[in-house]
Amino acid sequence: MKMNETILEKLKVLAESAKYDVSCASSGTVRRNQSGGIGNTVGGMGICHSFTDDGRCVSLLKIMLTNHCIYDCAYCINRRSNDIRRATFSVGELVELTVEFYRRNYIEGLFLSSGVVRNPDYTMERMVRAVKDLRMQYRFNGYIHLKSIPGCSRELIAEAGQYADRMSVNLEIPSEPNLKLLAPEKDYQSVFAPMRYIQQGMMQSIEDRRRFRHAPRFVPAGQSTQVIVGATPETDRDILRVSSALYRRPSMKRVYYSGYIPVNTGDARLPAVKQAPLVRENRLYQADWLMRFYEFDADELTDDRHPDLETDIDPKLAWALRHPEFFPVDVNTADCAVLLRVPGIGVKSAKLILASRRYGQLSSAQLKKIGIVMKKAQYFITCRELPLHTIQEASPEYVRRALTEPGKRKMMHDDQQLSILFSD
Repeated sequence: MKMNETILEKLKVLAESAKYDVSCASSGTVRRNQSGGIGNTVGGMGICHSFTDDGRCVSLLKIMLTNHCIYDCAYCINRRSNDIRRATFSVGELVELTVEFYRRNYIEGLFLSSGVVRNPDYTMERMVRAVKDLRMQYRFNGYIHLKSIPGCSRELIAEAGQYADRMSVNLEIPSEPNLKLLAPEKDYQSVFAPMRYIQQGMMQSIEDRRRFRHAPRFVPAGQSTQVIVGATPETDRDILRVSSALYRRPSMKRVYYSGYIPVNTGDARLPAVKQAPLVRENRLYQADWLMRFYEFDADELTDDRHPDLETDIDPKLAWALRHPEFFPVDVNTADCAVLLRVPGIGVKSAKLILASRRYGQLSSAQLKKIGIVMKKAQYFITCRELPLHTIQEASPEYVRRALTEPGKRKMMHDDQQLSILFSD
């Protein structure tokens, strides 16, 4: 397909309209190239847009089929009441554009979303037709992430899942009353029904593959969703509880947090902010990581007294400072779950501690070699040597100050004064 000016203009408009959807990580799938085909989710490098589970950079064409939309969601740049440039790809244009970009080594996969035109099923049918043509007509074996349209039918989800590596349905707002306030045409039923269809298809596919080795895969990389942070007054505790409930679904792989960007001004339903809450967004990602890999619960990271995550320290350190009774932890005897609670000890380093201590007692020097962040961990652990002082001898307030105040000289002075105090 020749890249004429019309196609390039559409590409410019629809790529710009797609940039606010952050739930586009490529991970968890293995779709190898075959003879006569093109594309590969397990090989090659390109422009970094996303990361696989093994850390490999994957370039994706992140595009919308159309930015026309029948909905008028307050937070969305593409809402029908906005006076913006609109464009629509035909199915053929989108397919050929994806193939041409791959052949030029611009991309390794596709992230496809769309505004809703006519109705959810009409829009979803066109998106499914595009990914089907890529797979069947062009034998494209690269990564495909397909956004499911809220309210679409089970039949279209079932067909889409045969061709997509990952599918996602955006929750957007963490509570249904506030969703109804900002997006009157939407409700949780329209969001959770496609999520349920995807999960059922995945579970059936897993069962089929247990019985028949070559049974087709259904959405092998699972599903994801996106939550907008700061557009409505939910606390971090509210958001993390929603995420925790979603992660209990076996098909849910990632919840993405998107700080509210004030793209629509003058709407009384929206908060008057100048920029996205990026620090809060980052803390939510850190808390999410703790829930998924460190065995923390949402109600441990936040509670009634602390409904929002602290912005000046990470959630794990905040939890440790609120629970000094849990520490110090003896790294030479503690199990993995306990080690993972220590600030400065990660999943990899906790496993290395367990493996290393089979050969003898670990010292602070060995812990540094393992990769422990001793600047943090020193206040929460004991090892072979007698520690200078832990959170018990000092205080949570002192530890917070030592880890957050910028002046190293002042920290050294405090350490010296505390040492003199303990020696008296």
